[in-house]
Amino acid sequence: MKFATKIMIIGTLLLIAGYSHAQVTCDSIAGIAGSYLNKGTENSIFISDGQVYRAFLQDDESAEFNTTFFGGSTYRIAVSAGQREDYVIFDVLDEQDMLLFSNADQGNAPYWDFKVKNTVQCKVQTRLDPNKKSSGCAILLIGFEKKTY
Repeated sequence: MKFATKIMIIGTLLLIAGYSHAQVTCDSIAGIAGSYLNKGTENSIFISDGQVYRAFLQDDESAEFNTTFFGGSTYRIAVSAGQREDYVIFDVLDEQDMLLFSNADQGNAPYWDFKVKNTVQCKVQTRLDPNKKSSGCAILLIGFEKKTY
């Protein structure tokens, strides 16, 4: 086998191993974000919309996720990028890019509950707080409230 072929095979194996490790890390971070869906709730639970919004972010990169919030519902957005609760900054913007909420104003809180009066399409933008983490997998989950009276 030629030297160049050996190098290409080794490089491919390293790339696959790195991807596999990143996947495991993102999956464990998704578990952390999932734990925030029902943190601090007594009379209700939040059910995931079934999507795991994930992005690998570096430096000042951001990820944007589009969603529809339906009128009359209560939602929770939960985020994580690791063990600390304050790694991720997320902003919720309406269709005209007006800022509706930013967790940066709340010490990068890992979740936010809100009620929607009228159905609205929104963008949720996530980025890492550059003072706390420079790169990594950021996970965003959206849950809707189910009362448990």
